Amino acid sequence: MDDITMTDTDRALGFTIPARHARGRVVRLGATLDTILAAHAYPPPIEALLAEALTLAALLGSTLKDAGGQLTLQAQTESGVVKLLVCDYKAGELRGYVQYDAERLAAGPEDPSLFALFGTGYLAITFDQAATKERYQGIVPLDGATLADAAESYFIQSEQIPSLVRLGIKRRADGRHVAGGLFLQHLPEGEDGRERLHVRLDHPEWEHVAILGGTMGADELADPALPLETLVWRLFNEEEEVRLLSQVPLARGCRCSPDYIAGVLGQFPPEEQADMADENGLIHVDCQFCSTKFPVPVSAIVS
Repeated sequence: MDDITMTDTDRALGFTIPARHARGRVVRLGATLDTILAAHAYPPPIEALLAEALTLAALLGSTLKDAGGQLTLQAQTESGVVKLLVCDYKAGELRGYVQYDAERLAAGPEDPSLFALFGTGYLAITFDQAATKERYQGIVPLDGATLADAAESYFIQSEQIPSLVRLGIKRRADGRHVAGGLFLQHLPEGEDGRERLHVRLDHPEWEHVAILGGTMGADELADPALPLETLVWRLFNEEEEVRLLSQVPLARGCRCSPDYIAGVLGQFPPEEQADMADENGLIHVDCQFCSTKFPVPVSAIVS
């Protein structure tokens, strides 16, 4: 029986390697992941896909310097088993859900590939900066083997920054989940008065970091008995200096509430509100993220 103690989960840890002009982030999810997945009775392939997406969202979102900023991952297709995958991160809180065709999933392979799930699909990664009201979005095809591959393509194509993403997902014998991730990036050297990365033919410092990062196994990332600091030390203990940055606690956070739902409904004209209501004057709204049902009286809506 798997009896590993859940010792280090639900946090993100950043670090930099000054001499290599690189930065990184490691995350691990435990109870937070279980809470999000428990809101829907997903079959194993969809459960694994959402776990991977949430881990990726935690990796990328926790790099935001703007405390009120938000990262959103959205994968969509019209031809695949998965119709829509949405995850977002804000101030350490994660949420996500998947819309899929259950019949097509059941008719497919037991362990479907990313292509089998999405067909010809796209991944959109959006950074919303609350302080400046700016939005940055990149869209890349889902033509890799994993969501991690698509994320690497995003940073290369949209930001021209060499990046490495590794994810590890594990479903324990007791039904609980553990997921971990590693995110490495070469810092844009042009900001320090040196030439930009895209005008250079090679990046020996980055290649060294990427080779080391590529040795990190999925089992290590998803092992809650290994502190995140230990993962960083295993990879880069021979470096001249590795600076650990502040950690970010991670939790499930759905922003739905009766007041929020009523506010959204208030944007509809009264006649449309009346059409949405049942015979008792209630509009029933289901939150796609957490499956909470909200019966909202039309009389309580302020337009």
